[in-house]
Amino acid sequence: MNRQSASPEQRSVRLLKVGEQVRHVISELLTRQQVHDDVLSAHTVSVTEVRMSPDLRHATVFVKSLLGTDEEIVLKALRTHTAFFQKEVAGRLKLKYAARIKFLADESFDEAFRIDALLADPRVRRDLEEGEETSGDESEG
Repeated sequence: MNRQSASPEQRSVRLLKVGEQVRHVISELLTRQQVHDDVLSAHTVSVTEVRMSPDLRHATVFVKSLLGTDEEIVLKALRTHTAFFQKEVAGRLKLKYAARIKFLADESFDEAFRIDALLADPRVRRDLEEGEETSGDESEG
């Protein structure tokens, strides 16, 4: 029997599904304080996204310490317990391989704040308003 290889779309859906499952497991471990660490117990940590490698052997976990405080300390605590997280994820998801987990700070919120600040700049707002007026005139003619 020949096993048909999955299409790129099917592979990407699988990566997203597995990534979301990994995110749920790690979030649950943190929420229920099953990681015995004083730093992690004292901080609320949000797992914002998990990106899986195409072979499902590596998981990049993006986290954000709520209120944005002590981010480096929280990351260090998470990285200290990486083996525990890998073992728990492997046991709960029953994948062929236990994914190697890497924790990174989620910078997307900081980037969104930076973009909002740029858009709030009076010079940018002026240019945007001028652009709207110009596009409105063109549609009339």
